[in-house]
Amino acid sequence: MQWNPIAGLTKYVKYHPGKYLVAWHPKSSTENERTTVVVQHKNGKEILFRQIAGAVARRIICYSKENENVKASSEFGFIKFGSRVDLFLPVGTKLNVKIGDVVQGKTTVLGEI
Repeated sequence: MQWNPIAGLTKYVKYHPGKYLVAWHPKSSTENERTTVVVQHKNGKEILFRQIAGAVARRIICYSKENENVKASSEFGFIKFGSRVDLFLPVGTKLNVKIGDVVQGKTTVLGEI
């Protein structure tokens, strides 16, 4: 399962058909099957997150809908057999994690916008 990283208004949701490269491949975030979601926080800042299917997963489920208010840590979807989620934070975000840290969904606070 994947969870909304912040509370706010879902501004954008788009499904992108694509390839099924292994999830760690650099081009998988632009060439693989994926769903892109943008949520706007009440302070106006937006966070983009992307579900990316890998070589085995091949099935993305996304519950997000445009113009829907979401709560932080509420489920927004899942990828069957795992895969990858990319998170794009606004410039100036205070990061609470660093490369190599082990993080856990719904528990680890990645940063502060």
